[in-house]
Amino acid sequence: MDAGEVCLHVGPISHGSGYLYTPTWLSGGTNLLLDHFDASETLEIMASKKVSFMFMVPAMLNAVARHPKAQGLDFSALKVIQIGGAPITDETALLGREVFGEVLYQGYGQTEALPVCMMGPKEWFSTVEGSSPLRSAGRALPFAYLEIRDPEDSSKVLPIGEEGEISIHCDGQMLGFWENPEATAERMTPDGFVLTGDIGKLDSNGYLYVLDRKDDMIISGGFNIWPAELENVIMGHPDVIEVAVFSIPHEKWGESPAACCVVGENAAVTADDIREMCASALGSYKKPAEVFFQTDPLPKSPVGKVQRKVLREPYWVGMDRRVAGN
Repeated sequence: MDAGEVCLHVGPISHGSGYLYTPTWLSGGTNLLLDHFDASETLEIMASKKVSFMFMVPAMLNAVARHPKAQGLDFSALKVIQIGGAPITDETALLGREVFGEVLYQGYGQTEALPVCMMGPKEWFSTVEGSSPLRSAGRALPFAYLEIRDPEDSSKVLPIGEEGEISIHCDGQMLGFWENPEATAERMTPDGFVLTGDIGKLDSNGYLYVLDRKDDMIISGGFNIWPAELENVIMGHPDVIEVAVFSIPHEKWGESPAACCVVGENAAVTADDIREMCASALGSYKKPAEVFFQTDPLPKSPVGKVQRKVLREPYWVGMDRRVAGN
C-alpha cells in the first residue's frame, strides 16, 4: 500500500473491513467510509475515487459484479478486493475476476480466531494437483494451526480428507466469552483450540474447504446435505442472481432442502430446472424438495451475510427443535 491510495469501506469497520483500516492510515492512505451499501453507488465511487483496496462479503461482490454499470467504468486503480465473512460460490468468484481482474484475495477466520487462511488471485485461480483452490478457503498462514475435529467429540482430531468441525489455534484468538464460562467451554477445547462452528475438511496439500455452518446442515433420510453444495450448483444458472438453501420439514425424509432463488423480472427458469441441475451434479437425493422464486433480495445481516435462519424459521413454527427425524 502506497501513500495517497484509497481504501473503501462498504461494510462496518467492526467487521472484516476494519482490518484494512489501520494499515491504510499507517501507510498514509485515505480511508473512505460509506454508511450503507448500494451496488450502483459503490461502483461509481470505486471508479471516481480511484479506489485501490476494499473488503467485501461474497453477497456484495455478487451484487456489484452483476450490475450493468460494472462493465463501463474504470477500475484501473484497483489492487485488492479482500473477500471473506462467508463461503463464496465458484460462479461469484469467477465473475468477480472477469469484471475486476486479478485483484481478488480470499481470507478465512472469524472474530473468535484470526487470521487463519489467506490466498491471492494467482493461487486462488490456479490449478493444483490433488486440490481445488477455487473451491477452497486457502491454506493456513504461518503461526496458525488448523485441525478438523469430530463434531461429537472435540478431543478427536480427524484425518486428512474427513469432514468435521474446523478448529483453530492462532495468535489472534479469543481467551473466552466475557463472564460466560459455559459458552467458553462449548467453543474452546482444553488444549486451547477454538471450535469455529464451521464444517470443513483439509486436503493433502493443506487447502481448507469450508462446507457450511454446523447448525445449517440438513439431514434428509439419513444423508448429510450441506446447503453450500446446492447453492454453488444453483448459482450456475444464468437466471439466478442469489440463492439460499435451508431445511424444511418433510413427511417422508424428516427434512429436506428448500432453495429460495432471487431472479430478474423476466426470468424463465423453473423449479424443475433447478432440481434437475442439482440432481445431475450432486445426486437425486440432494435435490431441493421445494424451490421458491422472488425478485426481492435475500435477507442479510448488517455485515452482508445471507440469513438462512430468517428464511427457515416460518417452516418450523410450533416445533420444539429445528431438526427433524425420519
